[in-house]
Amino acid sequence: MNKVLIEKLDGICVITLNRPEFYNAFDLETLEILENSLRDIRLDENIYGVLVTGNGKAFCTGGDLRWVSSEGSGVEAALYKLAAHFHQVIYEIKKMPKPVVAAINGVTSGGGFALALACDFRFMERSAVLKQGYTSNGLSIDGGLSFTLPRIVGIQRAMEILALDPKIPADQALTWGMVNYVVEDGTSKKEGLEFLGAFRERSVDSFVASKELLHQSFLLPFEVVLEKEREFLSRCGGSPNGQEGIKAFLEKRRARYNKGKGFADGTD
Repeated sequence: MNKVLIEKLDGICVITLNRPEFYNAFDLETLEILENSLRDIRLDENIYGVLVTGNGKAFCTGGDLRWVSSEGSGVEAALYKLAAHFHQVIYEIKKMPKPVVAAINGVTSGGGFALALACDFRFMERSAVLKQGYTSNGLSIDGGLSFTLPRIVGIQRAMEILALDPKIPADQALTWGMVNYVVEDGTSKKEGLEFLGAFRERSVDSFVASKELLHQSFLLPFEVVLEKEREFLSRCGGSPNGQEGIKAFLEKRRARYNKGKGFADGTD
Protein backbone atom coordinates (compact mmCIF):
# COMPACT_ATOMS: atom_id res chain seq x y z
CA MET A 1 0.00 0.00 0.00
CA ASN A 2 1.28 3.45 -0.90
CA LYS A 3 2.04 5.44 2.23
CA VAL A 4 1.31 8.74 0.49
CA LEU A 5 -1.32 9.22 -2.22
CA ILE A 6 -0.86 11.97 -4.82
CA GLU A 7 -3.90 13.10 -6.81
CA LYS A 8 -4.05 15.98 -9.28
CA LEU A 9 -7.47 17.57 -9.68
CA ASP A 10 -7.74 20.39 -12.21
CA GLY A 11 -4.65 22.26 -11.07
CA ILE A 12 -4.79 21.25 -7.40
CA CYS A 13 -2.55 18.56 -5.95
CA VAL A 14 -4.11 16.54 -3.13
CA ILE A 15 -1.60 14.83 -0.81
CA THR A 16 -3.19 12.13 1.35
CA LEU A 17 -1.24 10.50 4.17
CA ASN A 18 -2.18 6.85 3.81
CA ARG A 19 -1.26 4.85 6.90
CA PRO A 20 -4.73 4.73 8.49
CA GLU A 21 -3.90 1.68 10.60
CA PHE A 22 -1.24 3.84 12.33
CA TYR A 23 -3.36 7.02 12.37
CA ASN A 24 -1.16 8.31 9.54
CA ALA A 25 1.95 8.50 11.71
CA PHE A 26 5.02 8.91 9.53
CA ASP A 27 8.10 6.73 9.36
CA LEU A 28 11.24 7.62 7.43
CA GLU A 29 9.93 6.31 4.11
CA THR A 30 6.72 8.37 4.41
CA LEU A 31 8.71 11.56 5.01
CA GLU A 32 11.04 10.87 2.09
CA ILE A 33 8.02 10.47 -0.21
CA LEU A 34 6.46 13.67 1.15
CA GLU A 35 9.70 15.59 0.78
CA ASN A 36 10.21 14.54 -2.84
CA SER A 37 6.55 15.06 -3.74
CA LEU A 38 6.53 18.62 -2.39
CA ARG A 39 9.65 19.46 -4.39
CA ASP A 40 8.01 18.14 -7.55
CA ILE A 41 4.81 20.07 -6.85
CA ARG A 42 6.76 23.27 -6.32
CA LEU A 43 8.20 23.00 -9.82
CA ASP A 44 5.01 21.82 -11.54
CA GLU A 45 3.65 24.82 -13.46
CA ASN A 46 0.31 23.06 -13.95
CA ILE A 47 -0.34 23.02 -10.19
CA TYR A 48 -1.54 26.23 -8.53
CA GLY A 49 -2.68 24.89 -5.13
CA VAL A 50 -1.97 22.08 -2.66
CA LEU A 51 -4.23 20.28 -0.17
CA VAL A 52 -2.89 17.97 2.56
CA THR A 53 -5.18 15.53 4.38
CA GLY A 54 -5.22 12.07 5.95
CA ASN A 55 -6.95 8.79 5.17
CA GLY A 56 -9.21 7.32 7.86
CA LYS A 57 -9.87 8.70 11.34
CA ALA A 58 -6.73 10.84 11.62
CA PHE A 59 -5.07 13.71 9.80
CA CYS A 60 -1.66 12.78 11.17
CA THR A 61 -0.32 11.77 14.58
CA GLY A 62 3.29 12.70 13.91
CA GLY A 63 6.33 10.47 14.06
CA ASP A 64 5.75 6.73 14.30
CA LEU A 65 7.21 5.91 17.71
CA ARG A 66 7.03 2.20 16.88
CA TRP A 67 9.45 2.86 14.02
CA VAL A 68 11.62 5.04 16.28
CA SER A 69 11.78 2.36 18.97
CA SER A 70 12.65 -0.42 16.53
CA GLU A 71 15.27 1.50 14.55
CA GLY A 72 18.60 -0.26 15.06
CA SER A 73 20.57 2.92 15.61
CA GLY A 74 18.69 3.68 18.87
CA VAL A 75 15.99 6.16 19.81
CA GLU A 76 18.18 9.28 19.91
CA ALA A 77 19.71 8.64 16.48
CA ALA A 78 16.36 7.62 15.02
CA LEU A 79 14.66 10.84 16.17
CA TYR A 80 17.58 12.89 14.86
CA LYS A 81 17.30 11.23 11.45
CA LEU A 82 13.49 11.48 11.32
CA ALA A 83 13.52 15.16 12.31
CA ALA A 84 15.93 16.04 9.50
CA HIS A 85 13.46 14.83 6.86
CA PHE A 86 10.43 16.19 8.71
CA HIS A 87 11.98 19.64 8.89
CA GLN A 88 12.59 19.57 5.14
CA VAL A 89 8.88 18.77 4.63
CA ILE A 90 7.92 21.74 6.82
CA TYR A 91 10.36 23.97 4.95
CA GLU A 92 8.97 22.94 1.56
CA ILE A 93 5.44 23.81 2.72
CA LYS A 94 6.50 27.16 4.16
CA LYS A 95 8.39 28.07 0.97
CA MET A 96 5.80 26.62 -1.43
CA PRO A 97 5.01 29.32 -4.05
CA LYS A 98 1.39 28.20 -4.03
CA PRO A 99 -1.36 28.17 -1.37
CA VAL A 100 -1.31 25.08 0.88
CA VAL A 101 -4.45 23.96 2.71
CA ALA A 102 -4.62 21.44 5.57
CA ALA A 103 -7.90 19.51 5.54
CA ILE A 104 -7.95 18.32 9.16
CA ASN A 105 -10.21 15.29 9.03
CA GLY A 106 -9.53 13.76 12.44
CA VAL A 107 -7.08 13.52 15.32
CA THR A 108 -4.02 15.71 14.74
CA SER A 109 -1.12 15.47 17.17
CA GLY A 110 2.65 15.65 17.49
CA GLY A 111 4.27 16.19 14.12
CA GLY A 112 0.80 16.20 12.57
CA PHE A 113 -0.02 19.24 14.71
CA ALA A 114 3.15 20.95 13.44
CA LEU A 115 2.38 19.90 9.86
CA ALA A 116 -1.12 21.41 10.00
CA LEU A 117 0.12 24.69 11.49
CA ALA A 118 2.78 24.95 8.77
CA CYS A 119 0.09 25.11 6.08
CA ASP A 120 -1.24 28.45 4.91
CA PHE A 121 -4.91 27.68 5.63
CA ARG A 122 -6.66 25.11 7.82
CA PHE A 123 -10.12 23.56 7.52
CA MET A 124 -10.96 21.52 10.63
CA GLU A 125 -13.83 19.05 10.89
CA ARG A 126 -16.12 19.53 13.85
CA SER A 127 -15.22 16.27 15.65
CA ALA A 128 -11.47 16.58 14.99
CA VAL A 129 -9.05 17.34 17.82
CA LEU A 130 -5.68 19.10 17.94
CA LYS A 131 -3.02 18.03 20.46
CA GLN A 132 0.67 18.95 20.49
CA GLY A 133 1.47 15.57 22.05
CA TYR A 134 5.25 15.91 22.33
CA THR A 135 5.50 16.88 25.99
CA SER A 136 3.07 14.17 27.09
CA ASN A 137 5.51 11.65 25.64
CA GLY A 138 8.57 13.12 27.34
CA LEU A 139 9.77 14.92 24.21
CA SER A 140 10.34 18.54 23.25
CA ILE A 141 8.41 20.17 20.43
CA ASP A 142 9.52 19.87 16.83
CA GLY A 143 8.53 20.76 13.28
CA GLY A 144 8.91 24.50 13.77
CA LEU A 145 6.30 24.67 16.56
CA SER A 146 8.50 26.90 18.71
CA PHE A 147 8.37 29.41 15.85
CA THR A 148 4.83 28.88 14.52
CA LEU A 149 2.70 28.31 17.63
CA PRO A 150 3.43 31.53 19.59
CA ARG A 151 2.98 33.55 16.41
CA ILE A 152 -0.51 32.12 16.00
CA VAL A 153 -1.81 32.03 19.58
CA GLY A 154 0.61 34.29 21.48
CA ILE A 155 3.41 33.37 23.88
CA GLN A 156 1.23 32.83 26.96
CA ARG A 157 -1.26 30.55 25.22
CA ALA A 158 1.57 28.67 23.54
CA MET A 159 3.23 28.12 26.92
CA GLU A 160 -0.02 26.70 28.30
CA ILE A 161 -0.40 24.35 25.32
CA LEU A 162 3.17 23.12 25.74
CA ALA A 163 2.94 22.73 29.52
CA LEU A 164 -0.46 21.00 29.81
CA ASP A 165 -0.93 19.51 26.32
CA PRO A 166 -4.72 19.93 26.28
CA LYS A 167 -6.99 18.39 23.67
CA ILE A 168 -8.14 21.33 21.55
CA PRO A 169 -11.57 20.82 19.95
CA ALA A 170 -12.53 22.52 16.70
CA ASP A 171 -14.48 25.45 18.16
CA GLN A 172 -11.65 26.23 20.59
CA ALA A 173 -9.09 26.02 17.80
CA LEU A 174 -11.15 28.50 15.79
CA THR A 175 -11.44 30.88 18.76
CA TRP A 176 -7.68 30.75 19.32
CA GLY A 177 -7.00 31.43 15.63
CA MET A 178 -5.42 28.03 15.01
CA VAL A 179 -7.74 27.19 12.11
CA ASN A 180 -9.51 29.30 9.51
CA TYR A 181 -12.75 27.35 9.27
CA VAL A 182 -14.66 24.67 11.18
CA VAL A 183 -16.63 22.45 8.81
CA GLU A 184 -18.93 19.47 9.14
CA ASP A 185 -17.42 16.00 9.47
CA GLY A 186 -16.43 14.45 6.17
CA THR A 187 -16.32 17.78 4.30
CA SER A 188 -12.85 19.24 4.98
CA LYS A 189 -11.40 18.02 1.69
CA LYS A 190 -14.38 19.26 -0.32
CA GLU A 191 -14.39 22.65 1.41
CA GLY A 192 -10.63 22.98 1.03
CA LEU A 193 -10.78 22.19 -2.69
CA GLU A 194 -13.53 24.77 -3.21
CA PHE A 195 -11.45 27.34 -1.32
CA LEU A 196 -8.37 26.64 -3.44
CA GLY A 197 -10.49 26.84 -6.60
CA ALA A 198 -10.85 30.57 -6.04
CA PHE A 199 -7.08 30.98 -6.58
CA ARG A 200 -7.50 29.91 -10.20
CA GLU A 201 -8.88 33.38 -10.92
CA ARG A 202 -6.44 35.27 -8.71
CA SER A 203 -2.83 36.35 -9.17
CA VAL A 204 -0.49 33.64 -7.91
CA ASP A 205 2.31 36.21 -7.86
CA SER A 206 0.47 38.44 -5.39
CA PHE A 207 -0.09 35.53 -3.02
CA VAL A 208 3.50 34.26 -3.26
CA ALA A 209 4.93 37.72 -2.60
CA SER A 210 2.58 38.42 0.31
CA LYS A 211 3.21 35.00 1.88
CA GLU A 212 6.97 35.54 1.71
CA LEU A 213 6.68 39.05 3.18
CA LEU A 214 4.61 37.81 6.11
CA HIS A 215 7.13 35.09 6.94
CA GLN A 216 10.07 37.47 6.65
CA SER A 217 8.38 40.15 8.77
CA PHE A 218 9.04 38.11 11.94
CA LEU A 219 12.75 37.96 11.25
CA LEU A 220 13.69 41.38 9.88
CA PRO A 221 13.87 44.94 11.26
CA PHE A 222 11.02 47.25 10.24
CA GLU A 223 13.21 49.27 7.88
CA VAL A 224 14.28 46.11 6.04
CA VAL A 225 10.66 44.94 5.81
CA LEU A 226 9.73 48.25 4.16
CA GLU A 227 12.52 47.79 1.62
CA LYS A 228 11.38 44.20 0.94
CA GLU A 229 7.83 45.45 0.39
CA ARG A 230 9.11 48.01 -2.12
CA GLU A 231 11.15 45.35 -3.92
CA PHE A 232 8.31 42.82 -4.08
CA LEU A 233 5.73 45.46 -5.07
CA SER A 234 7.81 46.58 -8.03
CA ARG A 235 8.58 42.99 -9.06
CA CYS A 236 4.89 42.10 -8.96
CA GLY A 237 4.07 45.19 -10.97
CA GLY A 238 6.60 44.18 -13.61
CA SER A 239 5.27 40.63 -13.90
CA PRO A 240 2.62 39.63 -16.47
CA ASN A 241 0.07 39.27 -13.66
CA GLY A 242 0.83 42.72 -12.30
CA GLN A 243 0.63 44.29 -15.73
CA GLU A 244 -2.64 42.49 -16.41
CA GLY A 245 -4.10 43.59 -13.05
CA ILE A 246 -3.30 47.25 -13.64
CA LYS A 247 -4.53 47.10 -17.24
CA ALA A 248 -7.79 45.42 -16.18
CA PHE A 249 -8.34 48.07 -13.49
CA LEU A 250 -7.87 50.89 -15.97
CA GLU A 251 -10.09 49.19 -18.55
CA LYS A 252 -12.75 48.42 -15.90
CA ARG A 253 -12.85 44.69 -16.62
CA ARG A 254 -12.03 41.46 -14.78
CA ALA A 255 -8.36 40.53 -14.84
CA ARG A 256 -7.24 37.30 -16.49
CA TYR A 257 -4.31 36.13 -14.38
CA ASN A 258 -1.64 33.42 -14.50
CA LYS A 259 -1.04 33.43 -18.25
CA GLY A 260 2.75 33.80 -18.16
CA LYS A 261 5.91 33.76 -16.06
CA GLY A 262 5.71 35.97 -13.01
CA PHE A 263 7.00 36.81 -9.55
CA ALA A 264 7.12 33.17 -8.40
CA ASP A 265 9.74 32.39 -11.05
CA GLY A 266 12.14 34.77 -9.31
CA THR A 267 11.83 33.39 -5.76
CA ASP A 268 14.32 31.06 -4.11
